[in-house]
Amino acid sequence: MNTYREFDMAIYSVSQIISHLQEKLSQDLLLSDVWIRGEISNLTQPGSGHSYFSLTEASSTLRCAMFRYSTGKDILKNGGEILAHGKISIYEARGDVQLIVDLVQPKGVGELQIQIQQLKLKLENEGLFDPLRKRSLPSFPKVIGVVTSPSGAVWHDIQTVISRRYPIAELILAPTKVQGDDADQNISYALKKLNEMDNVDVIILARGGGSVEDLSSFNEESVARAIFSSKIPVITGLGHETDLTISDLVADQYAPTPSAAAELTVPNKIEILSTLVALQQTQTMAIMNLIRGYANTIHYMTPRIENAIPGLDQSRLHIDELLTDITTTVRQEIGSGISKLDSLTARLNALSPRNTLERGYAIVESSQSVIRSATELRENDQINVTLANGNVEAQVISIHHSE
Repeated sequence: MNTYREFDMAIYSVSQIISHLQEKLSQDLLLSDVWIRGEISNLTQPGSGHSYFSLTEASSTLRCAMFRYSTGKDILKNGGEILAHGKISIYEARGDVQLIVDLVQPKGVGELQIQIQQLKLKLENEGLFDPLRKRSLPSFPKVIGVVTSPSGAVWHDIQTVISRRYPIAELILAPTKVQGDDADQNISYALKKLNEMDNVDVIILARGGGSVEDLSSFNEESVARAIFSSKIPVITGLGHETDLTISDLVADQYAPTPSAAAELTVPNKIEILSTLVALQQTQTMAIMNLIRGYANTIHYMTPRIENAIPGLDQSRLHIDELLTDITTTVRQEIGSGISKLDSLTARLNALSPRNTLERGYAIVESSQSVIRSATELRENDQINVTLANGNVEAQVISIHHSE
């Protein structure tokens, strides 16, 4: 604290004293978390949504400020007696001591209800009730975990509803106490064990209703934090008819009864079948419309296609004419080839040695060598004479050379 000295005295400013008092008040455990009983007076509620009033008792008055998002402001009225929770502070502009109120309850509320409201306020400030963190339930759960008492009617009711609406779902019971000593620990443990399983899709936390005292386990901080920590979506069905429990506020979704929670958890097989039938009818209509569209297109295009393609009869006649022309040409080519072959055959026959021999000529050979001149022979040589109809072995007697 910055000060200056005058005549050996420490001098402080007003703001320094106010700040010092504010610091002391914030460090005081009693004054920073206090319940105060009193009668409301001087209540004003401007357009900002905040509420300003005084709490009076006998001759004492305490100014109060309650901001718009605080709990219970709807019960404020002049002359009403309330229990107000908050912290003592100093309004620096005027130096007034005041109570910053975050929760009010009507006078006569029991201790249990006050504790519940305090816990609600605490958990809300930590974000456990934040709707943005709540998850949607799976549309078609395969495995459903159920945290409830195995001996009550609740477990039977849940089984009946699931079996009727969606019989292919598997139910896993995590048995627990839902009332009495250590019930909150039992519930928290059951939630933890289901979260250790890999195949659970959603969890139903249920009991059959009761008074505030009967439902006290579901207003315990340990249960609230177990629900908040669950990696699996949780739906509550606690059978209450009035205020929501803290477990309801933390859960991803809540239902008024266990049976209602079961109905919200699974789809209805009848609705699924109806949807499938409707989809089938829609698809059938779409296919029929598609077929009709194609049929109309074919009906429209067929005449155009027939007009664009030459007649088949004309094509057949043209092919027959081509075949006739080809046949005639081939026959002419074959006749010409035969004529040429006959001519070549005649020429070959004219040159054939056999034909020459038939005209009276002979082939004279000596030692398998054809004799073309008389000078090639000597008297007494053996010769072979080939005639048209055979061979003659002969001996040269004499040789006469022509001039």
